[in-house]
Amino acid sequence: MSDSVSMMPEHPPVTDWIRDFDHTDPAWTENPFPIWEQLRAASPVVHTDRFLGCYMPTTYEAVKEIAYDTEHFSSRRIIVRDVRPEITATSPPITSDPPEHKPAKQLLLPPFTPDAMKKLEPRVRAICNELIDEFIANGKCDAAARYTKHIPVRAIAHMLGIPEQDSDLFIKWIHEILELGIKDHATLMRAVEEMSAYFAGHINERKTRPTDDLITTLMNARDKDGKPLSDGHVLGSLRLLLIAGIDTTWSAIGSSLWHLAKTPADRERLLAEPELMPTAIEEFLRAYSPVTMAREVVKETTVGGCPIKTGNMVLLSFPAANRDPAVFPDADKVVIDRKENRHAAFGLGIHRCVGSNLARMEMTVAIEEWLKRIPDFRLDPAGKVKWSEGTVRGPRALPLLFGKEG
Repeated sequence: MSDSVSMMPEHPPVTDWIRDFDHTDPAWTENPFPIWEQLRAASPVVHTDRFLGCYMPTTYEAVKEIAYDTEHFSSRRIIVRDVRPEITATSPPITSDPPEHKPAKQLLLPPFTPDAMKKLEPRVRAICNELIDEFIANGKCDAAARYTKHIPVRAIAHMLGIPEQDSDLFIKWIHEILELGIKDHATLMRAVEEMSAYFAGHINERKTRPTDDLITTLMNARDKDGKPLSDGHVLGSLRLLLIAGIDTTWSAIGSSLWHLAKTPADRERLLAEPELMPTAIEEFLRAYSPVTMAREVVKETTVGGCPIKTGNMVLLSFPAANRDPAVFPDADKVVIDRKENRHAAFGLGIHRCVGSNLARMEMTVAIEEWLKRIPDFRLDPAGKVKWSEGTVRGPRALPLLFGKEG
C-alpha cells in the first residue's frame, strides 16, 4: 500500500447525519433519499468536518443560489475528496470560472446541438441492439455490466473518432477517477496520467493526419483572441467529455431500467403509450439524477441564513434539489406523465451540462430499444443491485430476468 493511500483518513460510520454527513457512507450509497429528507427538514444548509470541511445545501433554492454565485463559489475543484492537492490538470470549461468559462464552453456547444444528435442517433440505436444481441438469448443479464455502461462509452468514442473497442480502458479510468479516487489519490493521479497520455497520442496523430471528428474539431477551434487552443486545453476538454459524458449517462440509463424493472405499471404504460417517453425520461432524470457536483468557497457569504466560511467545499447536490417538495409536488414519487418538471439534473447556472442533448438522446434510445426487444423484465431475486459511491449515483450491478413471471 503506498503512503498516499495509507495516510488517507478512515471514515467512521455516520451517527449524526445533520452535523456529520458523509456522501460516501454505505447508507447514503444504498438509499440517500430519506437522508436528504432528514437534512432538508433540519436546515437549508448543513455542514460536516469530514473532507476538510464541507457544506451541503439541501433545498432547491439553496442549491440554485450557490450554483449561480460565481463570486463566492469557485468551480476549480468539482469533487469533494479527503485531500485538496495543488491543482495541476484542469478540464475546461467545467473547472473554469468567469471570465475564462464562457469562451471555453462556447467551443464545446456546436458538437452537441439537437441536429448533431440526430446524426448520431442511428449509431446509438445500432450500439444498443448490438449489445442486446449478446445476451437476449440468456433470458437474463446484469444490465449495468452488459448494457448501460457501454452505450455512452461507445457513443462518445464514435464522436471523438477513437476506437470503440478501447471503451474498457475508458470504463477503468472513470471508475478510478470518480470512485476510487475520492479516497486514493495515487490511483486518481495514475488514471489521469494514463488518460492524458492516451489523448496526447491521438492529438499528435491528427497533427499530421486530420480527421473528421471531435478531436480535430477542438484542435481547429480558436479562442476569443483567434489563437488555436493549447494542447493542454484540448486535452482537458477531452478528459471532461470522457468523464462527464459517460458515467453520468450510464447511471441515468441504469436507474431508469431499475425503476421500470420494479414498477411494472410504469413499464406497461410506456409500452401502451410510447408518446409518454419524453416526459418519462425527464421524470427519471429528476427522480434519479445521477450527478452531484462541488464548489470551493472562496469568499465568505450567507446562504439560507447559514454562514458559509472560506476554505470549505460545498457538495452541490442537484439530486437532493430535485426531491424538494417545495418545488415538486409528490417529490418522492416517480410520476412518468409529470407536466411541470423544471428539474436540475443537468445542473443550474453557467455550468449547466453541455451534453444534455446527448444524454437525453442516449437515455431515450437505450430505453426504447430495450423495451422493443425485452418488454417484460424484473429484478433478479438471486442477485443484488449495487450502487456507485460518491459524485455520480447509478447502478453498477443490475441483475435482471426477462419475460413474464411464473
